[in-house]
Amino acid sequence: MANPHALIEGVAISSYAIRSSFAVIYVRGEIVHVIRRLQQAVLDAYAAGHLGKDIAGSGFDLDVVVHAGSGAYICGEETALLDSLEGYRGQPRLRPPFPATHGLYASPTVVNNVESIASVPAIVLGGAQWFSSMGTEKSKGFTLYSLSGHVKNPGQYEAPLGITLRQLLDLSGGMREGRTLKFWTPGGSSTPLLTEAHLDVPLDYEGVAAAGSMLGTKALQCFDDTTCVVRAVLRWTEFYAHESCGKCTPCREGTYWMVQILQRLEAGTGTEDDLATLLDTCDNIFGRSFCALGDGATSPIVSGLELFREEFLAHVTGAGCPFDPVASTVFAPAGTSA
Repeated sequence: MANPHALIEGVAISSYAIRSSFAVIYVRGEIVHVIRRLQQAVLDAYAAGHLGKDIAGSGFDLDVVVHAGSGAYICGEETALLDSLEGYRGQPRLRPPFPATHGLYASPTVVNNVESIASVPAIVLGGAQWFSSMGTEKSKGFTLYSLSGHVKNPGQYEAPLGITLRQLLDLSGGMREGRTLKFWTPGGSSTPLLTEAHLDVPLDYEGVAAAGSMLGTKALQCFDDTTCVVRAVLRWTEFYAHESCGKCTPCREGTYWMVQILQRLEAGTGTEDDLATLLDTCDNIFGRSFCALGDGATSPIVSGLELFREEFLAHVTGAGCPFDPVASTVFAPAGTSA
């Protein structure tokens, strides 16, 4: 949004490095304002001679197309994205062959996230040593952390890898007034939940993995002590059931049934046996899907039950959610205060 030309410059440099004369920027279709801004930036780059034929007299040609997808989360998976570009329904491909040899129109294709490509100009300008001077020993450089949820100033924070959530919360003004952090996701809802005990975990690939989660997309969703874990996990699972492409049975059927169980628990009609069924269903999905959507759908459920089992049980014994949406009183396990 703020600097689309950084992305376009990164695309040009990357295309030159691999001798590609055609590049596509794939954008989810709902974010029309982003698509328009990108399209205008591409037109500006063509007008300035940075794209097109014989760029800057180098003999290198590059055409860039901004493609608006049709609103499928699954197209974040690289092979589903390629199928979508070819005009098919966005569904993951069975691999091998891999995109590096048989990608778009069966041609060798490089697929990268926007953030990676947009970082290229700065790395080329500053040099490898400059980039490596930031971050941690094994996770070098800087990255974008997307901070959302019950924080005073949500937004995108560019910082070196290895920063902690405690430091990011300080930058964002902390949790909303009078509330404390209850749980959070380090890499979006498809990564295992963490709690206040993990505030000082280094947000790099090794540190988060050692804490039992994944850095993933670095989408840090923070929830305070008024949030019902069961309700949050249900909402996420409903999303994954809706966005499942339906190609493979474990994900298509598993996400549907997990929603049914979680809805029963949320409504207060579930049983303790439902918790075991949830974990069994997760076990039958994990590692058995075409892509990571199925695995990701199990992460908040398994970690939620591990960290907040008492709260799940409270929905069973209390015949519904123990959280009062009107008052500020919330469920607290025995021996603690809300």
